[in-house]
Amino acid sequence: MEQLENLENQDFELIIEKLTTFGLELGKNIILAVLIFYVGRWLIRFVNRMLGKFMERRNVDPAVRSFFGSIVNVVLLILLFIVVVGTLGIQTTSFAALIASAGVGIGMAMSGSLQNFAGGIMILVFKPYRVGDFVETQNYMGIVKEIQIINTILTTVDNKVVFIPNASITNGVLINYSHQKVRRVDLSFGVEYGTDYAKVKQVIEKLIAEDSRILKDPEHFIGLGQLADSSVDITVRVWTSLDDYWPVSFDFKEKVYKTFNEVGIGFPFPQLTVHQGK
Repeated sequence: MEQLENLENQDFELIIEKLTTFGLELGKNIILAVLIFYVGRWLIRFVNRMLGKFMERRNVDPAVRSFFGSIVNVVLLILLFIVVVGTLGIQTTSFAALIASAGVGIGMAMSGSLQNFAGGIMILVFKPYRVGDFVETQNYMGIVKEIQIINTILTTVDNKVVFIPNASITNGVLINYSHQKVRRVDLSFGVEYGTDYAKVKQVIEKLIAEDSRILKDPEHFIGLGQLADSSVDITVRVWTSLDDYWPVSFDFKEKVYKTFNEVGIGFPFPQLTVHQGK
């Protein structure tokens, strides 16, 4: 009986010893994994910063910097995850095989994301727009801030941030307002019926000549647009640099309104003539 009790005590002490050893080993692995995780995150941020500065010194296109930086960041995070898992004692070979097999299924499920990735490659190769361009696509208009692996990020004129999938951009219609360095400003001014057209044209010609932002070449155009219900519409088309497009558009309308009032050219308003029969 005493020998049986001694045997049981030895088994119990052996179990306690094994549990203690396992606990210490597990605790050491967890502490090491946490340390590797935080150090790895710091190293990834450091590598991303250094890579960004290197590409900037090499005058690499901002779109390429953003796209390539996103890829490097994702790859480094995956490698860090594998290292952390291996530190915890999980077999990385079997784990990598599991990831590979799961990757096939995930890839099929994320076919849309793969299309967006391919769209990002096409954007970098064909360059329909660059970082900093003002574009309109998918019913959104704004400045391109980043071209990432999956999305293109726009900042709208009212300071909203819009994430647009790359595939929808490459498969849809895109207007790049920054592509050309010279743009045409199309304006239309309505005057009252009976107004001297030659006088109106002379006033507009004078305002165009006084604005140094309006280009001489290509030549501007002034013509009678249409005879509307309550107004005679004058069409004005002038050319200006890309940076001066909106200032010229707003300033010229203000000058026309002020000058027309000064020289007695009246602006129309909706009218209805009623003839009463006897």
